[in-house]
Formats: sequence, structure tokens, C-alpha cells
Amino acid sequence: MCELLGMSANVPTDICFSFTGLMQRGGRTGPHRDGWGIAFYEGKGLRSFHDPEPSADSRIARLVADYSIKSRVVVSHIRQANVGSVCLENTHPFSRELWGYSWTYAHNGQLDRQLFDWPLTFYHPVGTTDSEYAFCWLLGQIRSRYPERPSDWAELQAFIHACCDQLRGLGVFNMLLSESTHLFCYCTTKLAWITRRSPFGEARLKDCEVSVDFGAETTPNDVVTVIATEPLTNNECWQKLATGEMVVFVDGEVVAQLKE
Repeated sequence: MCELLGMSANVPTDICFSFTGLMQRGGRTGPHRDGWGIAFYEGKGLRSFHDPEPSADSRIARLVADYSIKSRVVVSHIRQANVGSVCLENTHPFSRELWGYSWTYAHNGQLDRQLFDWPLTFYHPVGTTDSEYAFCWLLGQIRSRYPERPSDWAELQAFIHACCDQLRGLGVFNMLLSESTHLFCYCTTKLAWITRRSPFGEARLKDCEVSVDFGAETTPNDVVTVIATEPLTNNECWQKLATGEMVVFVDGEVVAQLKE
């Protein structure tokens, strides 16, 4: 299956270190050769890169790994295709507009084909994956329930969690979702996170011989949370999400934790 990578931070931060580890799994240390993508929020703006080539061999991926794009919310994905051909329109993350915000989504897992019988309302897929179809259904449910941006985000979070539980009923549904400020992380099988804050230390990647001393790269007030399908480092303690659990991050901090 695919792998996910997300970040939530309280200051604009680059994800070069974590993305360098993830891209190795796209055809070098892992089998996820069927495309990759990454989206960076800059305020309400969205800068995204997609490539149907393996990330380990992609010149675009090397550009992203080397170029310090700073963002407070990032969503990334490397693909191992199971539904839909290997092509640009089937690469995650997918994006759609709601309430004047660009919502971005990436999915790891496979859902039963009966998903395609679920009616869609406002949103329709461009590609042929179960992942994008699920995103169109999910965002359509949110739009129908909340035609305008709600003031009660606790209620919205509970609603999104309930929709994710429905999708989990069709198979494996691990998900990252954001509208630029909140990062929603839902788990069926594998998803883990780590929050780095002062005092910062050294981190070493599992998938290549790269380490970084975050103490030299940050300020004492920085808070940076990284979410991944599998922990990316081998000298830090990552927290694993439980089946049916959704954690929501804002500015690197947990603002909601909903369980099965």
C-alpha cells in the first residue's frame, strides 16, 4: 500500500529532512514506485508537486528535498497502485475548494468496490482511484452538512470522524486532510506521529544515512509535528494511532483526539 507524510507546525518550517526519508521508500527502500505528490500551504495558498515516476528516481522529488519550502501544514504521499492506472491524475494528494479554502487529502489503503456505488453530490473525481472517489464523497458530505464554514469545530471534527468510520467499513482507510490550518489524521492500520519541541536533539533517518541536529535549525519556541505511515527515524519515540482514531493538529499541537 501507499505511505503518507504530513506536518503541522507553529512557524513556517521546511520538511526537507522527513521528505528525504520518505522519498527513499518510493522505489529504493520500499515498493511504492507508482508516483508521489506533496502539497505545501502558504496561508490559504497551496503549492503542490506531483509526479507519476518513483520518488526515489524523480528529479522533481530531489528538487523538493533540496529546496527549503517553508510551510505550517504539509501533506505528502507515495503511491503503490492498486486501483487506477499509474498516471498523473491518479497521484495524491488531491485538492478541492470548500468555503473559499483549498482542502487537500491523501489516502493509504484500499476500499471495497462498492464505494463506487455511493452517490456523489458536488464533487467528482478526475482520475480513477478509490482514494479520490472517497475524497469527493467525504468533502461532499461535509459541504452538504455545513454549507458555510462552521463556528463549532468540535462538531465538525466529530462529523469528519464519523464519515471516516463509514469509509473504514469498506476496508483500509488511513488519511490526511487539511484546509490550511487544521491537519486531520485518521487511522485504520498504520499512522504514527512525533512532536518536536525544545530542547531539540538529533534525529537520524531509517532509510538513508542522513541526520540533523534540530537544535541548530530551530528556535526554543518552535513546535513541529510530523505524521507518517511508518516512523521515519530510528532514534526517536513515535506515537501510534489506534484503529478508528483521529487526531487533529493545529500549529503542531493536538487540538482534538477522537477514538472509536
